[in-house]
Amino acid sequence: MIKVLVRFGIFVMASFLAIGFAHSADNLEPRTVDSVDLKQYQGTWYELARLPMFFQRKCVQSEALYALKDDGNMAVTNRCRTIEGEWQEAKGTASPQVPGKTDKLWVVFDNWFSRLLPGVAKGDYWVLDIGAGYKTAIVGNPDRKYLWLLSRTPNVSESVKQEMLSKARQQGYDTSRLIWREDDSKIGKGEK
Repeated sequence: MIKVLVRFGIFVMASFLAIGFAHSADNLEPRTVDSVDLKQYQGTWYELARLPMFFQRKCVQSEALYALKDDGNMAVTNRCRTIEGEWQEAKGTASPQVPGKTDKLWVVFDNWFSRLLPGVAKGDYWVLDIGAGYKTAIVGNPDRKYLWLLSRTPNVSESVKQEMLSKARQQGYDTSRLIWREDDSKIGKGEK
């Protein structure tokens, strides 16, 4: 009888450990870069691809302009182009989530929602990878709901694209759902 109880106890403990390990992999947050040199990061970034999200649902081309402010935060100007060729713009501020660390930022846009719920209406902006010379960047958030592949140019080589996709997949992102930047030739013609 004691042997049966011991075996049952071992089985129960092993089951709990297995369940815990299975779920712990899902809960691991993506790894960020050690730090971001905000002076090098500032400037224009073109969105190569992104995961679907409500606030960019009409965007077929997007770009972001970051400018370092005197207080150490970044001024953010996001521009989005619709398939009809119209530009939409949002301005905001990016600030470190932890003072002195620049890999994880909060972004707050100046809109009615952020004025209604200050402190709540902020988004995670985690820098997961920066390419050589700050020419490419991969940005996401802790729950992997958002992902952006960014570049200093609107297009990159196929090898750079594949390298970025591989790095995003290694971080647990579903890259099969990415929405890619539309070619200029399709803008304003009603095509999609």
